[in-house]
Amino acid sequence: MEGKIPLSIVILTKNESGRIRDCLGSVPWADEVLVVDDESADDTAAVAQSLGARVLRRRMDIEGRHRNWAAEQARHEWILSLDADERVTPELAEELRRLFRDGPQHGTYAIPRRNFIGARWVRHGGWYPSAQLKLFKRSVFRWEEASVHPRALSDASCGQLRHDLLHYSYRDLSDFVEKMNRQTTLEARKWVQDGRTVTLGKALRRAADRFFRSFISKRGYRDGVLGFVVAWFASAYQLLSYAKYVEATQAARAASPARAPAAARS
Repeated sequence: MEGKIPLSIVILTKNESGRIRDCLGSVPWADEVLVVDDESADDTAAVAQSLGARVLRRRMDIEGRHRNWAAEQARHEWILSLDADERVTPELAEELRRLFRDGPQHGTYAIPRRNFIGARWVRHGGWYPSAQLKLFKRSVFRWEEASVHPRALSDASCGQLRHDLLHYSYRDLSDFVEKMNRQTTLEARKWVQDGRTVTLGKALRRAADRFFRSFISKRGYRDGVLGFVVAWFASAYQLLSYAKYVEATQAARAASPARAPAAARS
């Protein structure tokens, strides 16, 4: 049997006891598996430890900062960043083994992902291959310190792996709605913190653009009703974020100290 691949798998978790077992079960070939747990209320940490993972606990403040901190704790310079709802296929594992046997030629690598809603693989609308930069050399990479959807930042050359990572994004459509609600709250908060000026017109244009690109340009219609719903959610994300942004800015104004009245003219 071949030895372990010299990299660290870094997995962020929060209340993932129902999914962490399958995630860890897909990476037995890694030399290190590090789970960084965000104060789970369930037994995520205990399950991960029982399966041989090294577990650290840290409360997530800003997602990008949390991911950077987690990467710094890994023992290896090369890191494969996973979430608990992702699975490495045997084909991808073999590709990684060949990559490290021959020596990586790039500082970062993007990996295609098959995204699922429940048991349904969403093949169109931009959901596949949906490649993301998941494998990287720590010294040439960092995450943007953003609270939602942090960007991968690196000046190193980027390679492309061929085989898929499975991403069980949402348990069902209800889970989709719940996550969108949380993410739009963070998106609106990010806009306020960054001092952005977002108008209704801009939000409407973005909403229309997201729907058109997902359902028409990227052929989401091929997924039938599910493709329409996914495109509609992409559009609704922009409008809901805007509505929460307006709510947050109005609340901030109401909470600010009232301006002192102008001095009366003599």
